[in-house]
Amino acid sequence: MKICITAEGNNLEANVDQRFGRCAYFILYDTETDTFEAISNTNASGMGGVGIQNATMMTEKGAEVIITGNLGPNASRVLQQAGIKAVTGVSGKVKDAIENFKKGLL
Repeated sequence: MKICITAEGNNLEANVDQRFGRCAYFILYDTETDTFEAISNTNASGMGGVGIQNATMMTEKGAEVIITGNLGPNASRVLQQAGIKAVTGVSGKVKDAIENFKKGLL
């Protein structure tokens, strides 16, 4: 399963970014292979609609779950329509968020 965690940095030691639309990075983590890809959020400096653009990008990347601090209503709608589960209110290190997700705590 591919999960996407918004991150302040490009590694698992980074903190979970509280913003989905304007986060610094997306960590796309594969729970089956325990590998990840760090994707710079090129939409972060956009004028508007960045949450929708990011939701569409994560759909195209095959994410099945989004883990973040906050998620706007428009991005939430796009993810819901794509069948992607969103987990909000998450903080701390990316690696801890992944472990908590694997343990079913999120």
